[in-house]
Amino acid sequence: MYYCYHATPIGELLLAGTDDALEIIGFPEGSMRRDPETHWIYNEKPFEDATAQLDEYFAGQRTDFDLPLRLTGTDFQLAVLAELQKIPYGETASYRDVAERIGRPKAVRAVGAANGRNPIPIVVPCHRVIGAGGDLTGFGGGLDTKEALLRLEAEHRSASLL
Repeated sequence: MYYCYHATPIGELLLAGTDDALEIIGFPEGSMRRDPETHWIYNEKPFEDATAQLDEYFAGQRTDFDLPLRLTGTDFQLAVLAELQKIPYGETASYRDVAERIGRPKAVRAVGAANGRNPIPIVVPCHRVIGAGGDLTGFGGGLDTKEALLRLEAEHRSASLL
């Protein structure tokens, strides 16, 4: 497994994966903070596309990512992650919305748990999932980070509509 760090407006992100796919984005703070494991090798080359696309995202020039990803989890978790990728840039969905869209309307809490285990946040936009009342709920990078990502998208989406 290779890894590198990438400076962004929300802090230095850890990117990890192989030559073929991005597997992890770790936040600098919060429950999804990640440190490289001892057997990982520092190498920026496999992440050139990912860092370029992240830079474009934070500059408001990219609304979707086009990267090879290696997502892992149960069939249910993978269904949730696939549904997260369908939430449009600058928009939000509730945990209930996601549960209904994957055909499991009673699995709201399980959707929340799967959302919280997302190994590739931002690219797989778990920050776009909010509580039923519109409140910001738990986020692996901290609520301040979630709020910053949603604000960034709202500002750039509004600007593009003018």
